[in-house]
Amino acid sequence: MKLRTKYHGEIKIEKEEILKFPYGIPGFSDEKQFVILSFNQDAPFFILQSVQTEQLAFVMTIPFLFFPNYEFDLDDNTIQQLKIEKKQDVQVYSILTVQNPFEKTTANLQAPVVINRKEMLGKQVILTNTTYQTKHLLTKKVKEEV
Repeated sequence: MKLRTKYHGEIKIEKEEILKFPYGIPGFSDEKQFVILSFNQDAPFFILQSVQTEQLAFVMTIPFLFFPNYEFDLDDNTIQQLKIEKKQDVQVYSILTVQNPFEKTTANLQAPVVINRKEMLGKQVILTNTTYQTKHLLTKKVKEEV
């Protein structure tokens, strides 16, 4: 099927690539289908593109690349909702707030996007009782200067 995207123009995707977000994403409860696209081949960034709304796309990254000690536990309800059986089926992303200059870009570690790749189900999980916040600088250099 053809999909109009915010960053990639019109592309072709397979139905099997579509992730289902049964509860939408906070602030976008009607958006229930997304695809993950590579931002470009040389960078560790991805786009969570709505299938329904061309201009709705979130820039994401794999948080462990920038925050090696990042960890959290999923609650039983989320595990059940996403039908998670094995840890290996799970992929975690963080939505970025891209800034200019890029060094000021932040990652939302308080609300990771959790994907069950086997079931093609996703959910943005809001962590509670955590020290993680919605804006963590990707680079330490900027953090030291601010």
